[in-house]
This record gives sequence, structure tokens and C-alpha cells, in this order.
Amino acid sequence: MVLSKTASESDVSIHSTFASRYVRTSLPRFEMPENSIPKEAAYQIINDELMLDGNPRLNLASFVTTWMEPECDKLMMESINKNYVDMDEYPVTTELQNRCVNMIARLFNAPLGDGEAAVGVGTVGSSEAIMLAGLAFKRQWQNKRKAQGLPYDKPNIVTGANVQVCWEKFARYFEVELKEVNLREDYYVMDPVKAVEMVDENTICVAAILGSTLTGEFEDVKLLNDLLVEKNKQTGWDTPIHVDAASGGFIAPFLYPELEWDFRLPLVKSINVSGHKYGLVYAGIGWVVWRTKTDLPDELIFHINYLGADQPTFTLNFSKGSSQVIAQYYQLIRLGFEGYRNVMDNCRENMMVLRRGLEKTGRFNIVSKENGVPLVAFSLKDSSRHNEFEVAETLRRFGWIVPAYTMPADAQHVTVLRVVIREDFSRTLAERLVADFEKVLHELDTLPARIHAKMANGKVNGKKTPEETQREVTAYWKKLLETKKTNKNTIC
Repeated sequence: MVLSKTASESDVSIHSTFASRYVRTSLPRFEMPENSIPKEAAYQIINDELMLDGNPRLNLASFVTTWMEPECDKLMMESINKNYVDMDEYPVTTELQNRCVNMIARLFNAPLGDGEAAVGVGTVGSSEAIMLAGLAFKRQWQNKRKAQGLPYDKPNIVTGANVQVCWEKFARYFEVELKEVNLREDYYVMDPVKAVEMVDENTICVAAILGSTLTGEFEDVKLLNDLLVEKNKQTGWDTPIHVDAASGGFIAPFLYPELEWDFRLPLVKSINVSGHKYGLVYAGIGWVVWRTKTDLPDELIFHINYLGADQPTFTLNFSKGSSQVIAQYYQLIRLGFEGYRNVMDNCRENMMVLRRGLEKTGRFNIVSKENGVPLVAFSLKDSSRHNEFEVAETLRRFGWIVPAYTMPADAQHVTVLRVVIREDFSRTLAERLVADFEKVLHELDTLPARIHAKMANGKVNGKKTPEETQREVTAYWKKLLETKKTNKNTIC
């Protein structure tokens, strides 16, 4: 969704120097032009503006894949005009999606018999996948409550405060209470003990995160399962678990095969994973798989026939491209188990190179764990003169996009920087990034401190108060928005 924003009087037209040989007048920015323009001019105008975007390869904030092999790029372009929903017209594409679902379900140890088909669907990302899984849990819970003659109007989900915003969207859009387990310093994932304590008869599921967005850490799904099994026995409930494996689903099976987090645990009923993260496909593909057919209520599946044969569908959207599905199948058969393991091993090794390099500077505390999603989250040991937001902003001058953010409740006084290691982030880039961090810190050290009298600025035991941290965050973003001079016309 894009929220439109009006432009200033001097910013209502699009100009392009190179396109002027084709177009001598400016184009309106917010209205369709009256006349056509040459294709070369249209291309050049758009290309000129896109040059001001950041370099995707240097965008270390994102988990999303930014490089694929040319052969896969070619396959995607050849299928870009296929509408995935037209299953009768494109039966082979549908078959490739079904193969992906079955491969992923078996990767997650779904209890499938010989020849038994897995239950799952491709989505535009993990956000849609989570919406679908949540709807399945809600409907299952409602059906059971109705059959028991009990109220079914106050469903809730238990999660950690570290969940991605899509869980908040699901709760708000589909009227489900979101019960969050707050974090604490040095423990930035959901505490299974506290989570199970929050479960009640209206809990439709507990959502565990395999790869926290904040620190990359895997939550202890095995302990959560064991505690919840015991509580279900005591109460007579059957509260299930959903695993949000958006980031970790394509990592754990290859780097930590002995870790029990998937369908090996009896209460795990559904799992989502992002194909466009460590599934190694460009943005626009996610997956959700269910343990068995009984875990997906039939009434949520629609059947249509106006595109040809009868077609079952369970999605929030309708039309979408086929390219990402085909790309996912390419990666699964091209790399195989061995190839994915090699890629994930390499990501982890480069993460350790970066981690050790940052530690050697003596300026950072490493917040993330060595195991989990290959990323490094870290904070300044001394932020009395300059903070993490200033480091992130200054680092952009070298082309790097590294996010700085505060932790959720009750750890909002902790501010961290985070670097995500993807397949296209090499050891050379890791070493160069460390060198650029040192340059940035040296430059900031030569500048006047933001506030010399920190002792009078509400610090408690040498740490910022939550109010101080929030003021700094607000001031940082205001400054960034005020000084940004490119593409001021939309807010994403």
C-alpha cells in the first residue's frame, strides 16, 4: 500500500536531461499526460529516477534475496506473463507449485505416508501465509467452541513482543487479541514459560518464531511444545503451535538438522516460510504448509470453475505472477540439499568473519547469538557521545544500508544495529564493511558530542531511559525526512 503525498509547487513535473532529445516539455507528476511519448524517453525518465534508489546488494537491512543465477532470471522473464491462478491454462506451473509444497513439507518432517500429498499453498510472502494459517486456527477453534456450546467471540494468539508486524496486522484485521510476552535485556525472544502461562481457553494458537527479526535467534519450540502438552493435559484444552519460520525455515534443516522445531513436535500444526528470504528467490514468494488435511478446515477452501476446470483456492489475493513459483522450483532442484547446505554454511562463515571483525574494533557489544539466522546485531559500548542512529546515517555515505532500531517492550532502552548476511554478501564485503565502520567511528569521534552533559539527561545507572531513547529515535527520523531530497512524494 502506498499513501499518496502532495508535492510542493516547484515539484509537480518530471524532468529528464537525457530524454529531452525526445520530449521537450515536462511531464506531469500526478496526472496522466495528454500525449504519448517515445518508448526510449519513458525508459530513460524512469531509469534516471531509479538511479537514486539504494544498491540492493548493499542493503544489509533486508533478508530478501537480491541475486539469482542468470538461468533462473531467464526462466522468470519467460514466465512473467503467466497468471498463476489460471491453473487450467497453466497446468505445468500448478504442478511445479505442488512439487514445491511437497518438498518443503517433507523438509519440515510432515508426517506423510508413501505417495501422500502434502497440504500447503504458495503465497506472495510470509505475511499472507501467516494470515492463512491464523484464519485456519481461528476457524478450528470457533468450530470446536460452537460444538461445545461455548462462547467463541474472543479469540487470542500468544506471541513474543519480537514478532514481525504481520502478526499485529492479522490480529487487527481479523479481530483476534494479540497477547505478547514482553522481552527483557539479554533475552530478546519469547520466553516459553511465560507464553504458556498466558494461554487460556480462548487461545487459538501460540506462535513461535524460528529466526527473530531483531536478533536472528531461534525460539525454543521444543520447550514450548513440552510445556504446552502438559498444560493441555491439565486443562483439557488442545492449544496448538504455529511456527513462523519466515527466516529460519530454509536455514535450520541444513545447519541444525538435529534441532526439533518442526512437525516432529506433535503440537506444531502449521509452518510458514519465506521463499524470498533464505529460500533464495526474489521478493514475492512465501509458503505455508499444514501438518495434515484435518488442520485446514474445508470451509476455508473455495472452488471456482470460471477459468476452466474446478479449481480449489485458499489465498487472500487472486491473480499473481508465476515467475516466483517457477524460480523456487528451480532453486530446489538446482541446489538440492547439498547446495542449500553449502550456501547456508557460507553465510554463517561470513557472519562469523563480520562478527569477529566488529569485536576486534573494541567498540561494539554483540547482541545476537552465533546460532540462528546468519546476521550480526550489535550496539555501541559507549553511546555517550554518538549513538547507533548516527552511525547508521553516516555509514550510508559509503553506500551501506544498515538499520538501527530499538528493541520492543520491556527492552526498549536497548538500541542495536543489524547486518543480515545473504548469499551475495562475501567475505571481502564483510571485511570492507568492518573497515568502513572504523572510518565512521573515527569521523564521529572527531565531531562534537551530541550532549556533553549526559548525566543531566535522565540516564539511569549509565543507561538511557525509554523516554530518552524514544526522543532520540523521533529526532533522528525527523532529521532524515527533512534532509532527504529525493522521491519526496510517497510514503510506503
